Amino acid sequence: MWDTLHFPPPRQRGTVVLLALLAASLGLMIAGAWGVSTTPPGPIFTGFVVLFLFGLMPAPVLAYRLYALFRSTYTLDRERLRLVWGLRVEEIPVADVEWVRPASDLVTPLSLPWPGLPGALIGVVDHPDLQVAEFMASEQENLLMVATAKRVYVISPSNPAAFTQAFQSIIEMGSLAQVPGRSIYPSFVVVEAWESTTARFMWLAGLFINLGLLVWVGLVLPGLPQVSLGFTPQGQPAEPVAGVQLFLLPILSTFFALAGWVAGLFYYRRFEQRILSFIVWAAAVVTSLAFLLAVFFILSSS
Repeated sequence: MWDTLHFPPPRQRGTVVLLALLAASLGLMIAGAWGVSTTPPGPIFTGFVVLFLFGLMPAPVLAYRLYALFRSTYTLDRERLRLVWGLRVEEIPVADVEWVRPASDLVTPLSLPWPGLPGALIGVVDHPDLQVAEFMASEQENLLMVATAKRVYVISPSNPAAFTQAFQSIIEMGSLAQVPGRSIYPSFVVVEAWESTTARFMWLAGLFINLGLLVWVGLVLPGLPQVSLGFTPQGQPAEPVAGVQLFLLPILSTFFALAGWVAGLFYYRRFEQRILSFIVWAAAVVTSLAFLLAVFFILSSS
């Protein structure tokens, strides 16, 4: 009996690099938020806003790539080769695999997908001999190519020799049954969730609430020298601070909305967990509404 064999990619260097970049991204966000809360409106204030956004934009991508690296694996049994990289899954019937070779055999070397970070060599590249090659790898050393009629997949098992030997043994024994292939892409989860009326409503509600909050605060900020961001136990407005600190509320609201959207997509992948997705997305909308009401009461008491 042939058991399923697992061939994980090397993760150590990729984990260090991705964690360092994610920490740098979060550091920029913290520095930008601190600057926004302490700087009066003007060019420097705008610079801190840009700094915060510059740290915010890559953070979800880096977090996903770190998650994908930990979830990545290549499994092999008598019927199929299964390549998993985060939400990307490719199941290839063994009979559909034409050959497995080291990437070093190519006369023209493979170009790495941009940006070519260790632990995150994912993406599709063109090659004059292979036409289309899809990377699902973590390191550029000891890359293996798995060719099918559709495309070539580039992988990086920790032990490429053991992977090649195991695949050759399966080819010699033959498959026990014919199984269909399957391809799952991360974008498919977003498209499938968008087709749900409930999910679409909550996504758009969160988007418009946070856009409205950003525009509202941006319009009132120039005429707001001071503002009280809280209340005393007696229900009186707290000691006023610089009005520019009010900008922290839409920034935090947007951050929590994005985090909730990504977390909901994570649960939406499995049908039995989709109720959790709707709970998370609903909580994100309620959180955005809470920030909106907070701004309303703060401005009303100022």
